Amino acid sequence: MKVEPFDLAATFAVLGPQGTAVPVAVTPTLYEDLDRRFDDFKAHRLVSCHTFDSAWPTWEMHPAGDEVVCLLSGEASLVFDREGREETVHLHAPGTYVIVPKATWHTARVAKAAKMLFITPGEGTQNKPV
Repeated sequence: MKVEPFDLAATFAVLGPQGTAVPVAVTPTLYEDLDRRFDDFKAHRLVSCHTFDSAWPTWEMHPAGDEVVCLLSGEASLVFDREGREETVHLHAPGTYVIVPKATWHTARVAKAAKMLFITPGEGTQNKPV
């Protein structure tokens, strides 16, 4: 197999249960394709990168495991719903990250256009409006 570089903005990586890493092109139907291709994402993690100019419009929750969110540039805060109370963790410098506990509702607020790296256990992910 030839080793080659990928642009994380255009090609995400799927980490499999056997220690594999598979590049996956970012398309409009990416998440539906991932579920089909990787057995509803059971025991898989998605390595992705997204840029945000404003707050996320939804809360999300990952019941299959912890998520790692790392700030690459900009400034943002991760907000956690702790039984109706909001807890905020500020990511202020490149390389700072937070571990989002399994099954914890979370969203983000952006102070300065933020580029973030995610390592997400995608199986069963849920979303709801902010």
